[in-house]
Amino acid sequence: MEKMINTLQPYILLISRFLLAAIFINAGWGKIGGYAGTQAYMDSMGVPSAMLPLVILLELGGGLAILFGLLTRFSALSIAVFSVISAFLFHYDPSNSGQMINFMKNISIAGGFLALVAIGPGKISIDAKLNKHW
Repeated sequence: MEKMINTLQPYILLISRFLLAAIFINAGWGKIGGYAGTQAYMDSMGVPSAMLPLVILLELGGGLAILFGLLTRFSALSIAVFSVISAFLFHYDPSNSGQMINFMKNISIAGGFLALVAIGPGKISIDAKLNKHW
């Protein structure tokens, strides 16, 4: 079993990067299309909407970097930290089960990104082609 997993590891990591990146690429793109609404929501939650361009850059740019395996460990660590912070800022409400599901989703996603930090992007990545570890 271990030999098979080692053989499949580059493909498993590629699929993992795709699955982790998809939600952030979609979210970043959605924030561009719904810019004003996202600004209003951020303001209503006490988060300065002036940070929205940075959020879009992190979600869309970081998501694409993860997808292609470019600066993977740095991008994964950045998105993991972002996921935990946004979980507490936007979703931590123990009285609301829906928000707590979103909170735990963000925490779980952070865990996936931290695993990617530890393991790296795998052989099917730009980082591997450039022989870069960060």
